[in-house]
Amino acid sequence: MIGADALLATLERKGVKEIFAYPGGAVLPIYDRMPNYDIRRILVRHEQAAAFAAQGYSRATGGVGVCLATSGPGATNLVTGIADAKLDNIPMVAITGNVFTHLIGTDAFQEVDIVGICEPIVKHSYFVTDANEIPRVLEEAFYVAKSGRPGPVLIDITKTAQSDSLDPAIVKSILSGEPVEIDLPGYLGDPEPDLSEANTVVDIIAEAERPVVIYGHGVNLSGAEAELQEFLDITGIPHVWTLHGIGSADETGELALGMLGMHGTGTANYAVHHADVIVGIGIRFDDRITGLLKEFQSNNKIVHFDIDRAEFDKNVDLDGRILGQLRETLPVINQKLKNSELELGSKIGEWCGLLRGKKKEWKLDPNKPKVLTEIAVINELYKIIDQDDIVTVDVGQHEMWAAQRFFPKKSRKFLASGGAGTMGFSFPAAIGAAFSGNDVWSISGDGGFQMNIQEFATCVQDKIPVKIMVLNNSFLGMVRQWQELFYDNNYVDTPLVNPDFAAVAAAYGIPSFTVTNLKDTTEVLQKMKAYNDGPIFCEFKVEKEENVFPMVPAGESLGNTKLNKDTTIED
Repeated sequence: MIGADALLATLERKGVKEIFAYPGGAVLPIYDRMPNYDIRRILVRHEQAAAFAAQGYSRATGGVGVCLATSGPGATNLVTGIADAKLDNIPMVAITGNVFTHLIGTDAFQEVDIVGICEPIVKHSYFVTDANEIPRVLEEAFYVAKSGRPGPVLIDITKTAQSDSLDPAIVKSILSGEPVEIDLPGYLGDPEPDLSEANTVVDIIAEAERPVVIYGHGVNLSGAEAELQEFLDITGIPHVWTLHGIGSADETGELALGMLGMHGTGTANYAVHHADVIVGIGIRFDDRITGLLKEFQSNNKIVHFDIDRAEFDKNVDLDGRILGQLRETLPVINQKLKNSELELGSKIGEWCGLLRGKKKEWKLDPNKPKVLTEIAVINELYKIIDQDDIVTVDVGQHEMWAAQRFFPKKSRKFLASGGAGTMGFSFPAAIGAAFSGNDVWSISGDGGFQMNIQEFATCVQDKIPVKIMVLNNSFLGMVRQWQELFYDNNYVDTPLVNPDFAAVAAAYGIPSFTVTNLKDTTEVLQKMKAYNDGPIFCEFKVEKEENVFPMVPAGESLGNTKLNKDTTIED
């Protein structure tokens, strides 16, 4: 056995069934041994897509996605996907090959210091020059990626380490399946829960008259959906969610007020703006949900549940803190709330009634009858998808319209690039998500789709059943919207010249459609839903200059949420 065997055998033992990868000279020893292992290679057409596909797998399944690339440009092409995973706390292991050990530091062909490049955007990284280290490094990488606050881990392995023979003792331990000891001094993994402020938090909740819960990505990363739902049921507090929090609780009830933030619903933003107590659960109080900070945290008390102590008091000043995995800390708070015989109902009844009324009054931006808009397409899609279907989106107008309207009962069904906001994310992420066994719908704008359009070939070669939608308004829509609203309609480099997307899909042998009117939309979506023999594609040619509302202009408070171009929630 050689180092490449150690890598593949350990991946197999960790339960890895698929690797999203692209071959090259510095990983040929690994590719040479791959046929000996029960690991499927998904041949992407650009390494960036490998990183996004590994993310899509992780986001949809809760597992650890794995991507593989060669040295030099292969490794650097992973960087955007790695950074995206770091900002969104996605557990992922990115493996790169590097040149022979004796060539390191000589500026050899396709040698780059990928560990140095990725240092700020990974949770941890390894540079491996000894084949015998590979089993331990892989074991540690998976543990680090998944434990605590999750994130990507990079493993850079020289070609020498891949090719060298293993010590017989290492071979014996691999073949026998012996546990691999990890050595991570100083790494804490999951922190011990700190509930020292639990009584303070319960008292703050009990005294609230206008409370609101904001929950986010930390809920499903912790697997705490049931515990969150119990908290909401016990307290009866109105709740809103972040982009990554979508689906973490039952979002079909009267007090489920919608997504919060720059393009959140009017009711969600109104509730947070006027709340006297904000309960943040698994969120990081980032700028897209807080708006103007001094107004966000004025005249209220804020409590925060999180796994990372560094998030406490980082963006907002807190009145109560609960540290630890939500699946461990929420049950303790829930029990304390039960023991306190909390009766919030009568105290917050008027507040809840007000928000129910606002929710009915402030409908999301209306669909224009008989006109094909992105809203119309998204509305029709949501009528036909099943509760286990997964929707992936790129970044821009379509993302916000899709997020505003998605009210699922399950988590991990809406996948988006949040912290990085990466165009080109949706299609390759959908490829990875397809390995969850659920139907996957990829929604992209015409701008973002061209950033990874080459992945048509990946879907065809591996018969990956992704339902691919491009909403084509011939613009970089969100940038154009800002140019219209804040830059006097100065449309610089936002109008796009596009190919015939359906013809491109057909050239790959993919069944494809083009829809130009509202009446054909449902029929085509039904055809796409019924098709599972590989990828299927549709381009929707939609109205060109539609704007996303509600909207909070940059630098303003949630109280300045614009319901439309002329009306704010405070009018």
